[in-house]
Amino acid sequence: MPFARLATATTPTCHIGLGLAAVGRPGYINLGRDEDLGEDRSIEALRARTHELLDAAYAQGVRYFDAARSYGRSEEFLAGWLQARPGVDDVVIGSKWGYTYTAGWSTDAETHEVKDHTLATYERQRAESDALLGDRLDLYQIHSVTPDSPALTDKELHARLAEAAAQGLTVGFSTSGPAQADAVRAALAVTVDGEPLFRTVQSTYNALETSAGPALAEAHAAGLTVIVKEGMANGRLAGAQAPDVLKEIAGRTGLGCDAVALALILRQPWAGVVLSGAATTAQLASNLHAAAVDLDDDQLDRLASLAEEPRVYWERRGRLPWH
Repeated sequence: MPFARLATATTPTCHIGLGLAAVGRPGYINLGRDEDLGEDRSIEALRARTHELLDAAYAQGVRYFDAARSYGRSEEFLAGWLQARPGVDDVVIGSKWGYTYTAGWSTDAETHEVKDHTLATYERQRAESDALLGDRLDLYQIHSVTPDSPALTDKELHARLAEAAAQGLTVGFSTSGPAQADAVRAALAVTVDGEPLFRTVQSTYNALETSAGPALAEAHAAGLTVIVKEGMANGRLAGAQAPDVLKEIAGRTGLGCDAVALALILRQPWAGVVLSGAATTAQLASNLHAAAVDLDDDQLDRLASLAEEPRVYWERRGRLPWH
């Protein structure tokens, strides 16, 4: 397991990763993105921004970097950063397949990405990822598995993924939607020749959406590394957008709402890596302060009151515009 590399790290930020969803393409659904990125969203501008973020993250102890085929040019940007820094050999690199980026570097495309979990898509996108990342790719995840995903029942796909695992690639999956817990449990039951197929799971979990928690605890108990995404609910738990309870607790800690939101996740005993989705180095620095936040029982109880019904949460997320 490549994540064993993190076990030898001594920095408190080693269990915070950097996700590249917000900087690998000009459009995304995070709130406040217009201010974060400004008007210049050219390929070169976002390449430079991504490299700046990767440099800052690495310098501050971050050792997991997360991309996807559908995150525009995120794999390309990450590959270029790795090639320019051959001495960086202690990081874990993850990517995902299953969505195809279709926006053509536009922020107002009618469709930004198309989901397809078939074997044909896996083979095409695996070749694309390999062409960019080669043997630096440690983890390849099925992107946004839901309980009805054909990736959960396609035996031929499972066999091909098991072949990749036998050759040294870690195979995982991510989840989304109000039935994340069901998707996690269904994936845990997938085996090839009697052996579990998946070694990692990446799910949405934050102060507003906690429904996957018990299933993620089960995944952790089964030996999977748990990666948490969208810890700030696409910006709903950061800055001016944050609920008053979160603002008040953050004020008492002297740190940002984002740091408190991520600290809540880091407290979960099953959380292996918690992703920052920072779009600026200032956001990243603030996110990384999560490792220093100490929450008492009263504060934890108050934060627990923020949880929404999963369907309500995901319906609201689905209405977020692409900026």
